[in-house]
Amino acid sequence: MSYEKVKQAANIIIGAKQASRMVDSNKVSEVFVAKDADPRVTIKLVNLCHRRGVAITYVDSMKQLGTACGIEVGAAVAAVVNE
Repeated sequence: MSYEKVKQAANIIIGAKQASRMVDSNKVSEVFVAKDADPRVTIKLVNLCHRRGVAITYVDSMKQLGTACGIEVGAAVAAVVNE
């Protein structure tokens, strides 16, 4: 299950802006995007990932992604930072 990758990651970034900065710096191995997130929040990051060749995994909901990240609220985007 893709949520397990988020839970087991040593270093994750939560949020589209922070994730975009890290993708731009080639410091991200994989990005997780919630299917129910507002596309206006995620579209720039998704396009950036496609251009940079970063893997994108879509997960069912923001609530589940937030829980996997260890936060109390939903998360539209999370990124696994390279070791």
